[in-house]
Amino acid sequence: MWKLSAGALAAAVRAGEVSALDVVDAHLARIAEVNPRVNAVTQLFADRARSEARRTDRRRAAGEVLGPLAGVPFSVKECIRVEGFATTFGTPRFAGMTAPADAIPVARLRAAGAIPIGHSNMPTMILSGMHTRSELYGDTLNPWDAGLTPGGTSGGDGVAVATGMAALGLGDDSGGSVRIPAAFCGVAALNPTAGRFAADQRLLGPNDPGPASQVLVVDGPLARTVGDLRLAFESLAGPDPRDPRAVPVPLYGRPLDGPPKVAVVADPGGRGVHPTVRRAVERAAGALADAGYDVREVADVPRFDEAFDSFHRLTVAEFTPSWPAVRQILGEGGDRFIGFAMRATPQVDAAGLIALMGTWMNIRRSWAEFLQEYPLLLGPVFTEPPVEPGLESRDQEGRDRVTTAMRLCSVTSFVGVPAVAVPTGPADDGLPTGVQLVGRPFCEDLCLAAAQHLEDRLGTLSPVDPRC
Repeated sequence: MWKLSAGALAAAVRAGEVSALDVVDAHLARIAEVNPRVNAVTQLFADRARSEARRTDRRRAAGEVLGPLAGVPFSVKECIRVEGFATTFGTPRFAGMTAPADAIPVARLRAAGAIPIGHSNMPTMILSGMHTRSELYGDTLNPWDAGLTPGGTSGGDGVAVATGMAALGLGDDSGGSVRIPAAFCGVAALNPTAGRFAADQRLLGPNDPGPASQVLVVDGPLARTVGDLRLAFESLAGPDPRDPRAVPVPLYGRPLDGPPKVAVVADPGGRGVHPTVRRAVERAAGALADAGYDVREVADVPRFDEAFDSFHRLTVAEFTPSWPAVRQILGEGGDRFIGFAMRATPQVDAAGLIALMGTWMNIRRSWAEFLQEYPLLLGPVFTEPPVEPGLESRDQEGRDRVTTAMRLCSVTSFVGVPAVAVPTGPADDGLPTGVQLVGRPFCEDLCLAAAQHLEDRLGTLSPVDPRC
């Protein structure tokens, strides 16, 4: 059963063809078989998951209507609260920080019938790099090649979903953190519009964080099929009084007049793209053209250099005041990635921050005008194939190389637009490739529809048995 999609599992549970308990037990057995080799699942919720599965089976036996994700096991990133379990952030400092209640997205997936099965690994404090390595739990391995990173920061979820240990993963993204693991592990992921999913970014106390954490960070699902992303999207979307940023926008917008125009940019900012990645973008462009989309190669995305620079200035400005305290929590070597970022990024004072906020709005306006002409943008998730673990924390050159490769993720997070990462088949070396489809704000439906056309033509790549 661990090979089935979330949608197929839920349909079978609702029909009484399988029990939710059998579904959970099948995934727990898969975790026992696979996790020792890849180290993606950190805390197992076995007893709680079985209890919730039995409750689901009793409800079905009583004739109750079950939700669209009935009995579907999902993993939850270590920084997202699950009631009764520690939200460790991958550091021993928070190993005893038991969550008193579910985070909003966890509660929503539960309300749809899904069952959290375990926490998943991430870089320490979400800050120690792109590679999924935490001080508390160690390295997570890429199931396709242990010598390559699975990506991050939601790398544990990417690996758990890719290997069949969970049917869905719940991560978060502020510059590629669900999209990069999806591309590196051969699964799909949704980075929603800022404000589409309700959440609460007050992770370590009663006070809200600064603007970068409030606006750039969004929760997002990972799945093996686009259809499963759609189910998760429909379950997670909507406002909540605990999150004044979330807005009651319809899930599906008015159909476009005529074939959707797709802007194709294989090398955002003109900083170079690996031939394997370029071929993946070209393959996706051809598949969309075959599906009837109006596909056009364009020179570049709007104001790339300004947006890329502003993204890093804003995030570094937010790190700076708390950095002396935070770096002490990151463990040995865990401070190197942010340290390299701070050395490479000019600091901003109060006047500079005010100007930066104005630039931010101006860039978003330019993107809105661009997306008015091109409702979809097709481009790379990462402009290189998967790199070695920890490259971004090795030295300044490694950091710069990785942040350059993930640049389209950073810029689209800065703009606050939705994106779906979707596989595009294997490369010549057998490793997964993928692209992302970026859309207008609150037009996740257009991104998901285009991603579905790609999946229909190019297929899926997972679940996979680990090669490590």
